[in-house]
Amino acid sequence: MSVFKESVMPQNNDYPQLDVIAVGAHPDDVEIACGGTLAKLVKQGYQVGIIDLTDGEPTPLSPGPEVRLQEAQRAAEALGVQVRITLDLPNRRLFDSFETRVALAKEFRKYRPSVVIGFGDKTPMASPDHWQAMQITDAAVFYSRLTKWDEHFDGLPVHTIRSHVYFKLAFEPTHVHNGAGSFVSDISDTLEQKIESIRCYATQFPPAKAYVFDRVKGAAMQTGSLAGFQAGELFVTTRAIGTRDFMQLASPG
Repeated sequence: MSVFKESVMPQNNDYPQLDVIAVGAHPDDVEIACGGTLAKLVKQGYQVGIIDLTDGEPTPLSPGPEVRLQEAQRAAEALGVQVRITLDLPNRRLFDSFETRVALAKEFRKYRPSVVIGFGDKTPMASPDHWQAMQITDAAVFYSRLTKWDEHFDGLPVHTIRSHVYFKLAFEPTHVHNGAGSFVSDISDTLEQKIESIRCYATQFPPAKAYVFDRVKGAAMQTGSLAGFQAGELFVTTRAIGTRDFMQLASPG
């Protein structure tokens, strides 16, 4: 697993191909939204990565970006993900722009994921960076596959991402955002890993905010109950969910 901050992207030579990349605006976004699912994917043998668009600094209780990056590394280790990358984009001033789109698309071209997971809507009363992150991710998925634009991507080969899925933060209302479909991922056996990864962010969740862990756990249990699981995470699809096996979808297990 690697955790690093970068602004200049090297050539695509030795980057491992990942099955799934989850994109957050700040370290801890992904853990709160879909940490249980990422941990389960790792257990199932998939190659999983996280990309944080910013280092989350400045933040009130953190002494500096080095500490936040160390927390992010420990959180990634708790989930078992193989790669974690922090881009050199500005926290609190994150905006959808050509430059930010290209920066993320370069990472997609390097690591060549089949699935990208990211923010799916605005998060009222929370950081506006989240909404910007959604727009950046949407565009980067598109930019990753565009041909005849090599000069903007350091010559990295084009890569087509097969599926783009939206996550919801655990603190968001349980209503489903606009999308073609939705599903609940069973994280019954990885819920504690999810909570452990969030606990790694001591600068964000000091003892005075210990209630956050109960809220995240409660939200996961409520979401899971919608699908008959002990705990779950909700995802919204950008395309309709289809099946070639009606009975397997309609009556699984």
